[in-house]
Amino acid sequence: MDSISRKMAKFTRSLDFDSIPDSAIKEAKRFLLDSIGCALAACGSEDMESAHKYIKSLGGHKQASIIGYGTRTNIANATLMNSLLIRAMDYNDIYWEQDPSHPSDIIPAALSSGEWMKRSGKDVLVGIVVAYELEMRLCKAANPGVREIGWHHASLSQFVSPLVAGRMLDLSEDEMVSAVGISGSSHFTLGGVVAGTLTNMKNTADPMAVEAGVRASLLAKMGYQGPEKVFEGKEGVFEVINSVDWDEKQLTDGLGSDFLITQCSYKAFPTEALTHQPITATLEVMKENNIHYGEVKEVLVKTTTRGADILSDPAKYDPKTKETADHSLPYCIAVATVKGNVLPSDFEREALFDKKVRDILPRIKVEADPEIDSLFPGKKRAIVTIKTDRGEFTKMEDYAKGSPGRPLSDDELIDKFKANVMGKFPDSAIDSIVEATLNLESLSDIGDYVRGLVM
Repeated sequence: MDSISRKMAKFTRSLDFDSIPDSAIKEAKRFLLDSIGCALAACGSEDMESAHKYIKSLGGHKQASIIGYGTRTNIANATLMNSLLIRAMDYNDIYWEQDPSHPSDIIPAALSSGEWMKRSGKDVLVGIVVAYELEMRLCKAANPGVREIGWHHASLSQFVSPLVAGRMLDLSEDEMVSAVGISGSSHFTLGGVVAGTLTNMKNTADPMAVEAGVRASLLAKMGYQGPEKVFEGKEGVFEVINSVDWDEKQLTDGLGSDFLITQCSYKAFPTEALTHQPITATLEVMKENNIHYGEVKEVLVKTTTRGADILSDPAKYDPKTKETADHSLPYCIAVATVKGNVLPSDFEREALFDKKVRDILPRIKVEADPEIDSLFPGKKRAIVTIKTDRGEFTKMEDYAKGSPGRPLSDDELIDKFKANVMGKFPDSAIDSIVEATLNLESLSDIGDYVRGLVM
């Protein structure tokens, strides 16, 4: 019988643009537009300037372009930087079943490799669909998810990125299998990068796994070999990560007959995924009851045990970095309460110490609710109660804005993109990027598209 990685390789190599449903192709283009907007918004930030300086210091053959900056370097370095840019603001997509993930982190494996190989827009769209399909299947395969036992979702991305890059690089089936084995033997990531006080590594872990997949594909193309049964073999994933129950069928059954990309969510807020339902509920209860933040005596947020644990530990009540703040449920709720929204500007260094937000932070209480746990991950419920002298006001929310249950319209998605890139391009150039992205299948060379993203 074929190994799991071989079944994935066969799917990746055989998938044809014309066999993908229009709904999946549409979402691939929408997620690309959303990701490019996030990347361009991150250009010029302190951490991205540091990362860009690092990439430039490495040099490298001018094979692929870096979004926004225009620097050209080899495809592995370009993939790392482009994935970092997409991930930097924590504003890109989110999928969370047993495990969470941001499949758009893998898009640069298709863009950079595709640019070098002069792939068409159709080719890259196929690569994006492959990235979402395999990453989202991995999120469903373990019960509970590997994140629940201390592993970061980059541990999943390392298996997908070599296949996406391999499709662009025209690897053979055997070479793809080796690429999965090479990458999948090298990049398991500790969940500690998103625990306690967070650092730049919070946003860097997954891009490094995507970079590793590109390097693995290049090695495989040169004849390098990796273990074939990296999942099910002796001392493979299933045997070593044995504190979860693995459902092997989730990984390969029905590949090519159904496409999960339409079930992935967009982010309406630049924050950790489990903050979105609480933020949505907070904004709604404030608006519906005409509550002014000055009235608020206490905000009680009921959420999952996991959300309460990782998002409201002591460090989250005194966030001093963007990375800690956008993973701080108390901070996000305080911002929503005071400002009536949660925007990228709320995570800039000066905004972290806004006096009004800091004054209300101690009034935010977070409580784990076993009943909410029982609904997870099918529903990611949050219940927010705001106490004032006028009384208590409660709102329950199961679906955050941007989720399949409350999707972003095309107009809303374009508005988000334009808000992210405002001031970085003339209006006419912004419209051109939107048009080019939403008609990507008409492009004969993806390099023309990527090089058009330079500020």
